[in-house]
Amino acid sequence: MVVWPLNWILMRHPGRWQVLMLVSGYVFYAWWDWRFAFLLAASTLANQMFAVSVSKSKDQQRRKLILALAVIANLSLLGWFKYFNFFTTSAANMLGRVGIDWAAPAVTTVLPVGISFFTFMALSYVIDAYRGTFQPTSLSKFAVFLSFFPHIVAGPIVRPAELVPQFESPRDPRRIDASRAFFLIAGGMFKKVVIAGAMAKLADPVFTSPGTHSAPEVIIGIYAYAIQIYADFSGYTDMAIGLALLLGFKFPLNFNRPYSAEGLRDFWQRWHMTLSRWLRDYLYIPLGGNRKGPGRTSVNLLATMILGGLWHGAAWTFLAWGTLHGAGLVAEHRLSARRQEHGARFHPPAWLVRLLTLNFVVFAWIFFRATSFSNAFAVIGRVFSGWGEAGAVSAGSVAVIVGMIAIQQLRGHFGERMMAAFSRFHWAAQGAALGVALLFIGALSPAGVAPFIYFQF
Repeated sequence: MVVWPLNWILMRHPGRWQVLMLVSGYVFYAWWDWRFAFLLAASTLANQMFAVSVSKSKDQQRRKLILALAVIANLSLLGWFKYFNFFTTSAANMLGRVGIDWAAPAVTTVLPVGISFFTFMALSYVIDAYRGTFQPTSLSKFAVFLSFFPHIVAGPIVRPAELVPQFESPRDPRRIDASRAFFLIAGGMFKKVVIAGAMAKLADPVFTSPGTHSAPEVIIGIYAYAIQIYADFSGYTDMAIGLALLLGFKFPLNFNRPYSAEGLRDFWQRWHMTLSRWLRDYLYIPLGGNRKGPGRTSVNLLATMILGGLWHGAAWTFLAWGTLHGAGLVAEHRLSARRQEHGARFHPPAWLVRLLTLNFVVFAWIFFRATSFSNAFAVIGRVFSGWGEAGAVSAGSVAVIVGMIAIQQLRGHFGERMMAAFSRFHWAAQGAALGVALLFIGALSPAGVAPFIYFQF
């Protein structure tokens, strides 16, 4: 409430406005742990230096060296906080299996919130400067870009070219789409607080102790988690986009009815779209993409998705989740290539492709949610061995799961139609509707709303 009016008051004074946004961004980030504000500042300074140096240098070998140093520095930062204990423990376990006793050094670190997001954004800034697709901006503007509070802790992963140019020209508060912004914020709150909260009550007990639940309860819990992670993450993204819009800035879309996807490639063009594009443009294509034959394409797809799984967390279960999606994408690509080469004799109906894609994605979520392989296999095993009554599952919960999947199958972007209808209301009616929505969210929200799932990444 303080930043919003000051943002518009100072918009026509770039220097003061940048100070305001820097202070608000760092206060927001430091509120969780003030020490990591220095980490964010160090990342900002280092990556600005890398971007300016690589942009100014004319020697190609020197430019490659600077880029390599930037990549190593950023990934080392990410690796220290997020992966050090994982890799050392894994190495100690592997050595122990061959009879070598090695005590892995344990480092007690607190994972800085959103480190994966702002590290990827910083990397894109340096890489774009190397490629010449984006010229480095001033340190103050880059600092605002990296610390901009609507996206810093959980995305979306905004590219420099998507946000920095918006800092250049003042905007008129009378021209912002406030109805869209408030609709997104209210809708995001509803998805996070009500839908994700309700689904967590079904999913968490199943994954905590699968052996105490019947097969129908476990199946419902698995689908509930699929809805929970969608409602949780897309709800945050909606709120981030809405908050940015109130400040006069546009963020890229991050979700587009992912559970209506017709194939895994289509799914990744709909789910966490800013991460998907980042992995495509900065990893898959530089590896060679699909330009070096089917074998290399398969390797590139698999490597990209495995690293995408590892980006989400330092655990073998995340690697398994990424491997499943990578293998699925390889199979899908091979099948598509074979159809183009020999001609398809059978085209499955779209509804069947959607159903198969949905169930593959839901199955893969088991490994994403599970705390270990034994936990994941216990959940899967219970599906086949624990048939009985689903006493812990209500008809209302099943209706929410079915409804959340079904609404994504509607053509014409149901959410956009709802938003357009809301925007046609008189401002007083919009205010009344938002007030009723907030009361509704408060009445339906569970006690003790859990933190956003993607804050841990």
